[in-house]
Amino acid sequence: MTTSEYVPSAAALPRTERNDAPAYLQRYLDRESRGGKPHGVEDRGTETDTPLYLRRFRDRRTGANPLEAPVPAWEGNDLGVTQARARLTKTKEIVPPDAASSGPSTVTQVHIIRHGETQGYSTESGLTPLGSWQAHRRGFDISKGIREGERIRIVCAETNRARQTAEQIRKGLLDGLTMWGRDAEVSEVDGMEEFRNFQVWTPEGLRDVTGAFRLYQKEMEKYERVAHGDRPLWLVEVDRFWRTQQGGGDPITYWTQIPMLCFEPPSATVRRFWAGILKVQAETPGERIIVATHSGPIRVFAMAAHGYDPGEPYNTEEVIVKLLANDRGAFLAYRNRVSEVQVPPLADLPDWWEGLSGRALPTSLRGDDATVEGSRA
Repeated sequence: MTTSEYVPSAAALPRTERNDAPAYLQRYLDRESRGGKPHGVEDRGTETDTPLYLRRFRDRRTGANPLEAPVPAWEGNDLGVTQARARLTKTKEIVPPDAASSGPSTVTQVHIIRHGETQGYSTESGLTPLGSWQAHRRGFDISKGIREGERIRIVCAETNRARQTAEQIRKGLLDGLTMWGRDAEVSEVDGMEEFRNFQVWTPEGLRDVTGAFRLYQKEMEKYERVAHGDRPLWLVEVDRFWRTQQGGGDPITYWTQIPMLCFEPPSATVRRFWAGILKVQAETPGERIIVATHSGPIRVFAMAAHGYDPGEPYNTEEVIVKLLANDRGAFLAYRNRVSEVQVPPLADLPDWWEGLSGRALPTSLRGDDATVEGSRA
């Protein structure tokens, strides 16, 4: 037997870009499509002695196409929802809510979604096959609530994992709309700086925490090898951040609770997220907005609305923001809690640098004299 027999051909190599369901879920779906009796359980009794609820339950497992089922109606009127949509949003209420008495109407709905499972945070990596499937599934679930003729705008942070998440959400959304037989306008994926991850200052400029990891590793190795001189402040703070994660702690909690001079403050992150939402709404009013971004900004965005820390979002978990008509604020939903918030008036927010000069100002706000004075000191 030669060595060449052990080398697989290029066509036989496994795919790295996958959005299909995991094997165990696919086997379950196949069994359900064949009748929903995975263990060979047969119906017992006749139609006369079988309870009605059990017969109806078995009828729903006959493998019929759910798209061909009649649309549920209330008092003779079409509710405009499908069975799949009803399953996603089902409640214990029997009577559907009355639109006239449900309060102010929603003009824009925003889905702020964390990226899928990534290959790692030490480099600018993309998604794993599971992460691609997670994002595709999230887009498919969102498609169940899309109405006929609705417009969807998709934006993301300019990182590989966030952009790939947005692209897979778009694919899942289009697949779902095709399955439900609805026409909707779905935009291409656009990158926006307003929805980037929180930044850290380095000698090479502002960087994402992940983007600064390589520079951090290089500088730390140099200082540990030479063991001469004090480490700069940015290196000390990044080292504390990453060592918190290496020790089993939560670095995002550290960022939200410990003041760090070289890290973007959480309040600034919340402010630019609101600025990005209002910017997209002004450009394309009345649309549904899907944002693929990172966990840290999502977490502090929800913290600012709820008034407490609801915890780190999982991969492809979402925060839903519903902007209300007539500038009456917004509803923010995250982890089974909804808070009514006021959309912050960005133009009226305080300027914390007013009246300051010289070194008290950030570098970007200093004048020529202050910059020269700071360089001489």
